[in-house]
Amino acid sequence: MKLRQLLLAALVLAAFLLTGAAGAATPARPGKAAIAAAHPQAIAAGEEALAAGGNAFDAAVAVSAALAVAEPNASGLGGGGFWLLHVARDARDVLVDGRETAPAAATAGMYLDAAGNVIPGASLDGPLAAGIPGEPAALVHIARRYGRLPLARSLAPAIRLAEEGIAIDAGLQAGLRFRRKAMEKSPAMMAVFCPDGELPAIGARLRQPDLALTLRRLASGGFDGFYRGPTAAALVEGVRAGGGIWSAADLAGYQVIEREPVRASYRGVQIVSAPLPSAGGIGLVDMLNILSGWDLGRFDGATRKHLIIESMRRAYRDRSAWLGDPAFSAVPVAQLLSPFYAAGQRASIRLDRATPSELLPAARTDGSEGNDTTHFSILDAEGNRVAGTLSINTWYGAAFMPPGTGVILNNEMDDFTVKPGTGNAYELQGATANAIAPGKRMLSSMTPTFLESSRGLAILGTPGGSRIITMVLLATLDWIDGHDAHSMTALRRYHHQFLPDVVTYEPGAFSDEEIRALEAMGHRLKASGRDYGNMNVVTWDYASGKVEAAGDPRREGEALVY
Repeated sequence: MKLRQLLLAALVLAAFLLTGAAGAATPARPGKAAIAAAHPQAIAAGEEALAAGGNAFDAAVAVSAALAVAEPNASGLGGGGFWLLHVARDARDVLVDGRETAPAAATAGMYLDAAGNVIPGASLDGPLAAGIPGEPAALVHIARRYGRLPLARSLAPAIRLAEEGIAIDAGLQAGLRFRRKAMEKSPAMMAVFCPDGELPAIGARLRQPDLALTLRRLASGGFDGFYRGPTAAALVEGVRAGGGIWSAADLAGYQVIEREPVRASYRGVQIVSAPLPSAGGIGLVDMLNILSGWDLGRFDGATRKHLIIESMRRAYRDRSAWLGDPAFSAVPVAQLLSPFYAAGQRASIRLDRATPSELLPAARTDGSEGNDTTHFSILDAEGNRVAGTLSINTWYGAAFMPPGTGVILNNEMDDFTVKPGTGNAYELQGATANAIAPGKRMLSSMTPTFLESSRGLAILGTPGGSRIITMVLLATLDWIDGHDAHSMTALRRYHHQFLPDVVTYEPGAFSDEEIRALEAMGHRLKASGRDYGNMNVVTWDYASGKVEAAGDPRREGEALVY
């Protein structure tokens, strides 16, 4: 009897330890699947993969490829991204790095004139602005290592979508209008998107047969179907004819990298996010570590937001000073993630006064993804999950398409530090840690993230250029405060990035009283001309078993619980 009691006590103790400090065991599986993405056709593609017996990783491949067709302004086979995965059977998180790389012929001063000045548009328009794409290789990698379905099955919805066409919406048309001048230098792209020399009408059918062929080659040949053979030859030929510097060796030598995610804890919530060469995870944890020294709930709205802004300022100073591809630069990651380092930063924050950015220690300038990045979140019935953030950088990337490929090239080379002390398309400044070098991965702001506590799980991320990390921060704080997926996506946003020294905010982010109080503290405020971001969130409540998915009400994103 005594032995039985001892065994029972041991089992109770083991059960307690497995629940963690929060005291509630994680359910074995949600029993439901959910997808939140930026386009309904992408959600349909993911649902098709799940219905065919696939898991979250197959659905991620299907959603990524469908977004390449349905949202060509934001991501595609000519770009890259980060896919944060949780493999339920192994209780393992991994970051699949499909970020673009600089061509072998790239040089640190390739976008400067003879006087050392930045050549306007050189890192943004045309094939010289394009890094070597990583998305196709990442899709192959995820399908083969983590999926259940053949790659061709997961790519089938995107192929069908490219052949049958999508309807031009207001967002696609606006992007084409904005990039029209640069696009006119690419006859192949004009033939697809402006076949009569004019912008297509809203509702017009956009068919992409060359892209369908490229997808078919990828489906049948895997890595070699894109990075070698006819597609690769057409890409290199088109790039070089347009003034770019790609080579066949650049494509054939591209490699996906699996990375250990950034991990931290804040108020009992475990944060898993993107590591370098994304600045997202480090920036998010840096800000949360700074904020951990205060009980934000005891402050009035203006003071709370002031403290959050000051944490943003300091994290973005660190971004500009230290961060880059860890294979090329010695980045003090442990220091930047340390609570003791955050305590030092916190000590410089006054409760009643903004800190002018010029008074912070200078960034080492010694010698972003745009609003048209995209994000999706997926949870399957077994508990596998994916947060994927993908990009070609600005609207329609480099606005260039190598003939015969249907592939719009990225302009991610602008995310390097073209010249220390100067800003990129999103006014982000950098130092030599993010300087251009052959084979190097440019720094990113993409922040696919998992949040988990005794309450449950949240899968989140967003596009938005330099504002991505602060959007994820605000959504994280919102979820920790007990709010749901719909609140996280609808939350009004504000942002500070060290330089320029200004707080950008959406209408409604601050009350009139808060605006007066923040300005009295010394903050410079600037209302955003338009709403920004396109957050997509999936949550799972452990106690009730409820699974929710929410798309950003600012955009056309939709969500499905399956």
